[in-house]
Amino acid sequence: MAVFALEQVSLAFDRVPLLDEAALQVESGERLALVGRNGSGKSTLLKLLAGDLLPDAGTVHRAHALRLALVPQEPVLDPDHTVEQALTNALGAVGEVVADYHHATAQLTVAQGAEATALMTRLHTLQTELERQDGWRLHTQVETVLSRLQLDPTARVGALSSGWQRRVALAQALVGDPELLLLDEPTNHLDIGSIEWLESYLLSFPGTLVFVTHDRVFLDRLATGIVELDRGRLRRFHANWTAYREHKNALLAVEDTEAAQFDKRLAEEEVWIRQGVRARRTRNEGRVRRLMAMREGRSARREVAGQVSFTLSSGARSGQMVVDAEGISKTFDDYGVLRDFSARIMRGDRIGLVGPNGIGKSTLIKILMGELLPDAGRLRFGTKLSKVYFDQRRAQLDPEATLWETLCPHGGDQVMVAGKPHHVVSYLADFLFPRQSIRAPVKTLSGGERNRLLLARLFTQPANLLVLDEPTNDLDTETLELLEGLLAEYDGTLLLASHDRAFLDGVVTSIYAFEGKGRVREYVGGYSDWQQGFASAAHGQTASGGGLNQAASTTSAGLQGATRARRAAGIHRNPGKRADDPARPA
Repeated sequence: MAVFALEQVSLAFDRVPLLDEAALQVESGERLALVGRNGSGKSTLLKLLAGDLLPDAGTVHRAHALRLALVPQEPVLDPDHTVEQALTNALGAVGEVVADYHHATAQLTVAQGAEATALMTRLHTLQTELERQDGWRLHTQVETVLSRLQLDPTARVGALSSGWQRRVALAQALVGDPELLLLDEPTNHLDIGSIEWLESYLLSFPGTLVFVTHDRVFLDRLATGIVELDRGRLRRFHANWTAYREHKNALLAVEDTEAAQFDKRLAEEEVWIRQGVRARRTRNEGRVRRLMAMREGRSARREVAGQVSFTLSSGARSGQMVVDAEGISKTFDDYGVLRDFSARIMRGDRIGLVGPNGIGKSTLIKILMGELLPDAGRLRFGTKLSKVYFDQRRAQLDPEATLWETLCPHGGDQVMVAGKPHHVVSYLADFLFPRQSIRAPVKTLSGGERNRLLLARLFTQPANLLVLDEPTNDLDTETLELLEGLLAEYDGTLLLASHDRAFLDGVVTSIYAFEGKGRVREYVGGYSDWQQGFASAAHGQTASGGGLNQAASTTSAGLQGATRARRAAGIHRNPGKRADDPARPA
């Protein structure tokens, strides 16, 4: 049974066609990934499906009385509400009755005398209203969703991290028991554990799912099909992400060949028509009409979106030792974020930091950069260090500044990249910003566009120590893979905090895993190697009766020992590592 269908739908913003007579039909129970470049209109299409937007032309058909929910990229939640209030408010009028019932029940546990009698009367009235509005089923649904998402109903929304707020937004969608669930970048701000939980949850979701994500592992595990939004048209692929990419590359190659052949024929016809008198003497009016049609076709052709052109200079070579940390500890409000951390980071290391949100990854990054002092321990920094830091909150961008001003804050029209001057317009074009957008303020950009702009600014600065805190959020997969390739070839030192499993596998040569209670352990290789190593350690410690806490107690020695073992064995997971690097002492 079709859940919804688009029939010849067109939609444009500022004369830019996002949908051009698009057609699509989605059946019950499908899990479809919507893919396309940043700015192609994916979020807009989800809003259209949700009924938040109307098309300029065409028809959107939805199943009768369809229950649907949209979780946008940046959910809007009342920070003063409790989690339970956020969920009951999503249920409308009956939600208010459910909330009143919960509140009255809580009051009754401490009330006495006349107050208790009045509350009993109030509860009787609310029970009657709940029965009338089928509120008991929704009351049970709220309790079930709170339990499944491990949400504290009394927690204040404003006190939650971005990842937990995203869970609240997802819970708001689920309490209505939707038949169609629309998710826009659901993995943003979630840690790896939460992403894997969400994958498991959605695999058992009984309804229809349409989602947008840049997480390639998430795509492959969840999608039963791919819907591509490309130049205003929707195309359906019955494949997962990996198979789709292979098929898409073949289609683009055919398209390039056909376009080249068309352009060659058009050029030949233009030569013919310019022959003037000779051409008119032939009185070949059909050929003239075909030429006019070819001109119109060429004018209407929408070219494939270009690729970002990244250039990253590591600048002057740093000393062999970059950072030497010994016995580092840090505490906030009696909570030990780091405990006896020791490591030596050498030139050319590419280190990934993984762990739950709020566990201390950003704190460790700031300590290793020298921006935050530890409470205990010793830090020693290498020579000739030049650092660049990518902030996941994009706080380094002024929302009121234009794109031009962001790259040229002191005026002028030139930026220096790898020691060479570039005009700001052409440099922004390398990052897919059209000429007409360079005077627009940063606040008008999408999340993916802001990430590209921040990368564009950072890459004008030569750096032999590159620190990236969640750089992949909101980037489309094509740009993500280009960034991955660039970092794989980077010959400086890299510290990368990321929840993108495929990105970690493609870039880093070792993992710093935060394992709780302030302990950090190093694993050689990428994300997959860490998973295997962690599982093996857990199995071995459990078999010997030690448990994971005992395994974690060897963290400091393990960090230095694993590093020495990796260097002694010449282990470099990523082919981007330079083979001619001299052996480096531990």
